[in-house]
Amino acid sequence: MKKAEKNIHVETVCAVDYAFQRIGGKYKGRVIYNLRDGIKRYGELRRCLPGITAKMLTQVLREMEADGLVTRHVYLEVPPRVEYRLTDTGRELLPFILLLSQWGRKQMGMEPLCEPALVNAQL
Repeated sequence: MKKAEKNIHVETVCAVDYAFQRIGGKYKGRVIYNLRDGIKRYGELRRCLPGITAKMLTQVLREMEADGLVTRHVYLEVPPRVEYRLTDTGRELLPFILLLSQWGRKQMGMEPLCEPALVNAQL
C-alpha cells in the first residue's frame, strides 16, 4: 500500500470524511491558500508557512500531488528549480479555503480580506 493510500479508507461513505482525508491537517489548507495566485517555488512556499519543516512540506506536497490537488514541475538545471501550482481540482477548493480565511479573520477580530469576488465566483 502506498503511503498516500494509507489514510484513505475504502469504506468512507461520508463526503465530509472524504474531503478532509484530502485536505485535512495543519498545512494542506494553507498550501492551497498560498498557491491561490499561481505558481510558487518550493522556497517561496516554505517562507509562507512558518513553523513547517522541509521534510513536512515535502510530505504534504507529495500527498497533495498524489491526490491531484497540485502539480509539480521540475526544471533540469543547476541548482534544480521546482515549481508548484494548483490543479483544476485544487482550484475548486479555493472558495472554501477563502471562506475559512474570512471566518478565521472575523473570529480573530481582523478586517475581512477583499477576496469575495473569487469566493462568490466559485460558489
